[in-house]
This record gives sequence, structure tokens and C-alpha cells, in this order.
Amino acid sequence: MNWDVLLPLLIFLVVIFFIGVWSNRKMAKSTSFLSDYFLGGRELGGLVLAMTMVATYGSASSFLGGPGAAYSIGLGWVLLAMTQVATGYFVLLVLGKKFAIVARRYKAITLIDFLKHRYKSTSVVILSALSIIIFLFAAMAAQWIGGAYLIQSLTGLTYTSALFVFAIAVLIYVIIGGFRAVAFTDTLQGIVMFGGTLLLLIGVIIAGGGLGTIFNDLMMENPNLVTPYGHDGSLTALYVSSFWILVGVGVVALPQVAVRAMSYRDSKSMHKALLIGTVVVGFIMLNMHLIGVFARPVLPGIEVADQVIPLIALEVLPGWLAGLVLAAPLAAMMSTVDSLLLLVSSSVVKDVYLNYVKPKASYNHVKKVSMGVTAVLGIIVFLLAINPPELLIFLNLFAFGGLEAAFIWPVILGLYWKYGNKYGALASMITGIVSYIAIFQYNSAHGELFGVHAVVIPVILSLVAFVTFSLLIKREAYEFPVSAKAHEQLVQNN
Repeated sequence: MNWDVLLPLLIFLVVIFFIGVWSNRKMAKSTSFLSDYFLGGRELGGLVLAMTMVATYGSASSFLGGPGAAYSIGLGWVLLAMTQVATGYFVLLVLGKKFAIVARRYKAITLIDFLKHRYKSTSVVILSALSIIIFLFAAMAAQWIGGAYLIQSLTGLTYTSALFVFAIAVLIYVIIGGFRAVAFTDTLQGIVMFGGTLLLLIGVIIAGGGLGTIFNDLMMENPNLVTPYGHDGSLTALYVSSFWILVGVGVVALPQVAVRAMSYRDSKSMHKALLIGTVVVGFIMLNMHLIGVFARPVLPGIEVADQVIPLIALEVLPGWLAGLVLAAPLAAMMSTVDSLLLLVSSSVVKDVYLNYVKPKASYNHVKKVSMGVTAVLGIIVFLLAINPPELLIFLNLFAFGGLEAAFIWPVILGLYWKYGNKYGALASMITGIVSYIAIFQYNSAHGELFGVHAVVIPVILSLVAFVTFSLLIKREAYEFPVSAKAHEQLVQNN
């Protein structure tokens, strides 16, 4: 083991552990365990809100899978990845104040809480919980696989042993600390990611002999590597444009991102997060994906592309600095997997168990069940991650697309269209999920249907289903808990 590399990572993990202990002590003083454990008491300021969105969205897909795909495909993947820059801005712009105010009036702690109160349907709640559990297991597996790859590259442990180490590190502090621990460690992790990606990009450019030499080497190997179309010309303009539905517009519907929009302190915090989040996401995404492409001439022939970041860091940086820089992808994966764990746990505990199994459970019982469910979910994900796919980014993107196809219109139109009802929501979710899985399977076997990403057609079909069933079965106006005038006053007060 290279202790020069491992020591900074170990120090980082110790700091995270103590943040979890601090959060646990603060949570012990709370009068509402559920709100504190799953939403951090709705206390997030602008910087913390921005960084927790960035760190949650910037995952193993961004830090290992994305650079791995860029290493394999070329600069075309960098262009495609940069469609994510406005993600945080878009989420808070669309959901933002109205979602936070309505969620507070509903006393909603999870996205499903909002859907339950908005549509007043047990079927919507159960289908929503199942969708979150099924698709987020795929997303969580991607993070655990990425964490295992990183630790394996640094320590020489077997993949399974490295996966076990990562699982233990994540579970300890998520179980004891809850959402507040996640949010504050996300802030630390976001700062590490911001600086770490810049240092590594500079190191790769120097090792490659400068930008001119790197581009010449890429051109000599395959001219398509420096075009927008990818190494084999598969990234068409239509596909890249449609990809923005997946990583731009559709991100509004991701439960792990949407829940951030109900956890901030006030409007000033949200406005600050809009700016910080957009700048940080753009900076980190550009750096990480450029590193993936520029590493190709420096370290040709990497067998597992997802390992390009740890391998190139060990190649071009001093040991202690490589350890510090590699805290960035580790931070990304830990912050994402902890958020997803809490989200799936809240779906099981808050949205199913407390609603339909034991609604009058005591404080201590809820606390034990929440922590127990989180631990069990972590063990299940560990088992799912034992046999990793070739490129983990596509596992993560599959989960993203499924969640977006299920939730985008029940969330957005549920907020902004008074005629939306449970019939439209159910039809939209079923249509989106079924069509997405079918088209994803078709694309895997035959290539992109109509040349667009698998999520595009399901999003369109689910919109048609939502509007059609809402109007045809029972057309009636929904009275929001906050009138237009009261909403405007609440926004001004906040």
C-alpha cells in the first residue's frame, strides 16, 4: 500500500465520521426526528444548498464513469457532458420557491409526501415508492462500484474487499448522522472536488507535454477523438441535443435532487445557491471530462476505462497530492450514495411503513426503523455491486432516465396545473416507466430509436397521458394550499 496516497484519504474519512457524530448529537435534541433525519430540519443556507446539490449530482458517473467514457469516446463526450452545466439552476428555477412553500404547507419531508398530498392517492404513493426503490438501487450500485474501483486502484485489494471497505465507510456516518451529516459533508466534498479536479487537469496537461502535443497525439490515433461525433461517429447532433432532456430538463424530477429544493432556509439562500451551484457544476464537469480525454495519450490502453482517474492521478502527481486529489471522486461517490440511501430509506419508512403499516409509531421506534432500513438497504446494494458492468456510467444514466420518465410531469404539472389529478399522475407514471424500459431495451439491442436518447419518447408519451387522463376521467380544479396572493406574500416575506 502507498501510504503517501492513503493518508490524506484516511484523514478525510475521519473528518467525515466526526461530522456524522456531531450531526447525531444535534439530531438528538430535535423534536422531529423524521424532518431532521431526512431533511436536516430545513436549515440549509446558500453555500450548503449549492454544494449538497453539486456533490449529490456529481457522482461516480461524473468522476469515474464520465471520464471513463471520455477516455473511450473522445471530446464528443465532453460536449455531451457539458449539457449538465445549468442543471442546478434549472432545478431551483422550476421548483424553487413554490415547491418549498407548498412542501412546508403539506409538511412534506419527501417527494412522495408531496405527491401523496397533491393527488390523495394510495396508488400514486405505492407506485412512486416502488419506482424510487427499483431505479435508485441501480444508481446506488453504480456509486458503490465506483468507490470499490477507486479503493482497489489505491490499495491493491481485491474488488470485493475494496467494495466492503467503501460500504462500511458510507454506512457508518449515514446511519448515525442522517441528512444534516450528508449536507455538511457535501459542502466539504464539493470544495475538495472543486480544487482536486483543477490540480489533476493541470498535472495531466503537463504530463502530456502541453495541449498542442496532446491534441496531436489524439489526432494521430483517431481524428474522430477531437470531433463532436465521438471515436466512431455515433454521437450525432440529434442524440447530443436529446441528451439534455436526461441531464438537464429531466433532472427536476430526480427525487434525490428535488428534495434539496424543499430543504433550504429562505429565498436568499436559494438565490445564492443558484449562482454557486451553476458555476461549480460547470467547472467540475469540464475539468473531469477533459482529464478523461487528455489521459489517453499519457496512459494508453487502460483496460477498465472507469479506473482512468485514479490511475492518471497516481501517474502524474506526487503521492501525497494524488491522495488529496483522489479525495474528490471518493467525495462524489460517498455524497451521492449517502443521499440515495436516505432517499430510498425515507421511501420505505416514511412513505410506506408510517403511512400504511404503523402510522402511530413512537419516536424511538421510527428512529430504530429508519436506521435499520438504511443499513439493510446498504447491504442489498453491496450484494448487487459485486458483479460490475463494463462502463458504470450507463447504469447510472439508466436509473436517471427511469426516475425522470416516472416523475417529471406529476411533479411539475402537480405544482403548476390545477387540473392535474391522480388519474393523470398514475397514467403518466405507468406510461413513462413501461415505455422507458421497453425503449431502453430496444436501444441496447438495435441502437437509438429515431436517433434520440431513450428518455425522450417516454417523457413525451407520459405528458400526453397525464393531460389526457386528467381531463377525460375527472376534470376538476385543484385548490392549492397557498393561494396566488398568499403565495406572493410568502415569497416576499421569505
